[in-house]
Amino acid sequence: MRLIGNIVWLIFGGLYMGLAWWLAALLCALSIVGIPWAIAAFRIGAFSFWPFGRRIADKPGGAMAATFGALGNLVWALLFGWWLALGHLLSAALCAITIIGIPFALQHIKLAGLSFLPYGKDIVPIMP
Repeated sequence: MRLIGNIVWLIFGGLYMGLAWWLAALLCALSIVGIPWAIAAFRIGAFSFWPFGRRIADKPGGAMAATFGALGNLVWALLFGWWLALGHLLSAALCAITIIGIPFALQHIKLAGLSFLPYGKDIVPIMP
């Protein structure tokens, strides 16, 4: 069932949004300073291509990780997060038009939230 969901997901905006995440990652990778953002964007882009069977989880970390994560999220949201979130919200609106597309719209909404706050999050498999 996950395989079918992921294949249909690609049609319902997953392909375009995954490519958008990878474009943002490539732009970040142009500078040495942007490499941490590029790594996160590539990881989330792969999740955006094939989300069913995996979920978003909080990474464990201390106060120092939370401080740097908040700063990283702020920079990311200002540079790339807002337009990725806008793309996911637009895709969600288009998916929500049909009853079949509602689960895909919900997934796009989750990814829109992740677009603003990618640091401190991890992609983990869902155990059966």
